[in-house]
Amino acid sequence: MNLSQPTVLGRTGLKVGRLGVASTYGAPCKAFEEAFDRGCNYFYWGSVRKSGMGEAIRNICGRGKRNDLIIVIQSYSRSASLMELSCRRALKRLALDCGDVLLLGWYRKRPPTRILERAENMRRKGMFRFLAISSHNRKLFPKLAKENFFDIFHIRYSAAHRGAESETFPYLQGEKRVGVVSYTATRWGQLLDEKKMVPGEPAPSASDCYRFVLSHQAVDLCMTGPKNLEQMREALRTLDLGPMSEDELARMRKIGDYIRGANR
Repeated sequence: MNLSQPTVLGRTGLKVGRLGVASTYGAPCKAFEEAFDRGCNYFYWGSVRKSGMGEAIRNICGRGKRNDLIIVIQSYSRSASLMELSCRRALKRLALDCGDVLLLGWYRKRPPTRILERAENMRRKGMFRFLAISSHNRKLFPKLAKENFFDIFHIRYSAAHRGAESETFPYLQGEKRVGVVSYTATRWGQLLDEKKMVPGEPAPSASDCYRFVLSHQAVDLCMTGPKNLEQMREALRTLDLGPMSEDELARMRKIGDYIRGANR
């Protein structure tokens, strides 16, 4: 497995770098452009749309690279009309007519029919091409996969949250499988905190957390949320270091179990 090479995001056919980048935490334009130049093209223009990513997207499109970008627009709205309005506003800020992915954020169960019907109507209007959903309910994804309605799943997965290995990933296989994007690889920074570590163990780096996630064959892409250029470059080390060895994976599981147990 070579993490520096793009992969295909499930049945979407989209070629994506193995790291996705989020606008939420405020990294500057330069950080996102540097990531794009390293092949990271899955840009999460989420519910917190910071100017750094917006500027980077406009610059990249200005270089004639729009077709190489995968722009993800998220909506947490449970109102169908507000969901469409939010998507239109997101596109307007980027001076674009169409995004690539509409992500329905954080559902515990199947979205209401009114949401799905409006999403399909938005797709017919050309506002996006592929539909995604995120959830912390791992058992929801196999049920949704049977409906064949969603193209991409955003699934929580880290060394401390490994339930997807048994409850989700085994059910998302086959030639026409849904694309799998993981998030919270650092468990909101807890896996990087020296104060929370197994006694005698140094804390993993952010790139260790991303490598752990991407070492699982079911994961196409791992999200990152850098605050600055330094954090972006640390994330990009993942592409050079590649997947983890069995010893490295065992260490990450040990740390993840300790942190999860301590929080409980």
